[in-house]
Amino acid sequence: MSVAAPAPAASADPPAESPAPSRARDWRAHATVALLALALAVYVTSGLWRDPFRHGLSDNLGDQAFFEWLLGYGVYTLGNGADPFFTDLLNVPWGVNLAANTSISVYTILFAPLTHLAGPQVSYVTILTLNLAGSAFAWYLFLSRWLVRSPLAAGLGGMFCGFAPGFISHANGHLNWTAGWVAPIVVWQVLRLRQRGHWLRNGLVLGVMLGAFFTIAAEGLFYTALASGMFVIVWSCAGAVRAEVKAAWATVLKALGVAAVVAGALLAYPLYMHFSGPQTFSGTGYNQRYFAEDAAAYLSFPSRSLAALFGLGSTLGPNRTEETSFFGVPLIVLVAVSLVLVWRNAAPGRRATLRAIMVVGGTFLVLSLGPRLNWMDGELPVPLPYALLARLPLFDAALPLRLALVVAAVFGVTLALITQELLDRRISPSVHTGLTAAIVAALLPIFPLPVRVQERAPEPAFIANGTWQKYVSDNGVISALPFALNVHADGQRWQAYTMARGGPQFRIPDGYFLGPMINGEEGKEGLGQIGAPPRSTDWLFTRAALYGYVTELSDADRAQARADFAYWKLEALFLPEQITGSDHMTLFRNSVLVTATDLLGPPEQVDDVLVWRIRPGVDPIDR
Repeated sequence: MSVAAPAPAASADPPAESPAPSRARDWRAHATVALLALALAVYVTSGLWRDPFRHGLSDNLGDQAFFEWLLGYGVYTLGNGADPFFTDLLNVPWGVNLAANTSISVYTILFAPLTHLAGPQVSYVTILTLNLAGSAFAWYLFLSRWLVRSPLAAGLGGMFCGFAPGFISHANGHLNWTAGWVAPIVVWQVLRLRQRGHWLRNGLVLGVMLGAFFTIAAEGLFYTALASGMFVIVWSCAGAVRAEVKAAWATVLKALGVAAVVAGALLAYPLYMHFSGPQTFSGTGYNQRYFAEDAAAYLSFPSRSLAALFGLGSTLGPNRTEETSFFGVPLIVLVAVSLVLVWRNAAPGRRATLRAIMVVGGTFLVLSLGPRLNWMDGELPVPLPYALLARLPLFDAALPLRLALVVAAVFGVTLALITQELLDRRISPSVHTGLTAAIVAALLPIFPLPVRVQERAPEPAFIANGTWQKYVSDNGVISALPFALNVHADGQRWQAYTMARGGPQFRIPDGYFLGPMINGEEGKEGLGQIGAPPRSTDWLFTRAALYGYVTELSDADRAQARADFAYWKLEALFLPEQITGSDHMTLFRNSVLVTATDLLGPPEQVDDVLVWRIRPGVDPIDR
């Protein structure tokens, strides 16, 4: 797109050859930014690196367990030729549509050797760290190529984009949303589509990108496509770039056509599975009015920041994983002032770019507020534009507050632009010092703290040593107690570790995933929800684990348990020495033991777990 001095050349092609000293300086700058980004990413994830096998993300153990499960499933997929987009290992007897979840298939395959050798725990923290560092570095390269000359300006903007409060928040569990590098790489390729004579090559590259990135961050890719399309349309309408648009439109359309064909071919099966395959659903199981950005959150500081150390953190997010804005008043003011200053100094072509950036940022900010306005934890009777989109395909499966991550990218671009203006001394001396101090004052309070971790239950020797195979038939069903769920996902983790080692595998009922509400035994699919539809028996154990609730069981309870066991084709249950709850939650293991013993009779002590065999057709207590 059109950019004016002092930015790099407006051409989609970089200069053919740079002087040797310039190349050397570039590589030194690249290496410096890469090392800084990696160091900061390791700092943010340091709690996991200290002991990846025993430490878990206390603010979101469930999502960490789910992604570790996917990494283990990647090894299973390669070893067994399994479908990467559907599995019957979870949620017996229905299975789980992984295409309708975040399958991260590219990651699971690429990291399968590491997962097999070191375990899903190590692969998980490795990917999380590389996501954060790679996002900052990718944005740095993008800004260096398209918008600013100075490595310092590009580095500051890139580091903000990679480590903005929203992405630190999503580092609590999400390997998809921390893959912020997807956006600059895709946008870079979109901007290259206008290269004359290269429409076929550029279209092929973009199509392959879309096919690969869909499995890593489908929702983020959707937002990137929306932002890119909006930017191009607004930019193209500017009179200053009319001749440039006229010369490029035919090339761009041909390249987009190639990209559509290539992406369509690569995504034909995953898209079919996502929208029409077994265990599909509408929506996400999450309330869009609840998972909308509170307008006051934009003015607040995040819970994992330096400001929070001094009691200035906020709780306006729905949870600690979804603090997607939380920029603070100083940064909001700085961005507004910076845009005015950059606009004043910009040539017409640069103003076309700035206008498009501001429209994208403003639009996504408003949409992130959701269907109704929220202020200071209260919903006001003020309808907002997202209400018109909420029921549309794709939007119905999105969470509005995550649109604020696009706003974070706009803020990062603005920081790079104003820093370049300062370095070029295009700001008046009377403002220069104050603006420099304002940048420090705006960024220092939101400097990130490491993600919170807690101890989690170790893998039982019963699982690690393969003793479980004596209690389950080939590909049979066994479950830890309590049954796997997002707030107590140990059983799902241990299945992941078994898959990563290769060899025989067991299946489990329930699990943490997104799936449909099942109406009756016919399996009619409907709205989305978290996990499997609960049955009486798994809820019996969940209630005991979460609340310590123990009830005197009746013959009806035992008859229901017999029916539920047959429904799951369950062959054995086991209770480990320790069970883990999220957010340092204390789970009541003794209540689970009392409930299981009342229902099933005395257990066997096997290795380091208690085991109950389940025999079909036999009353649990009379086994």
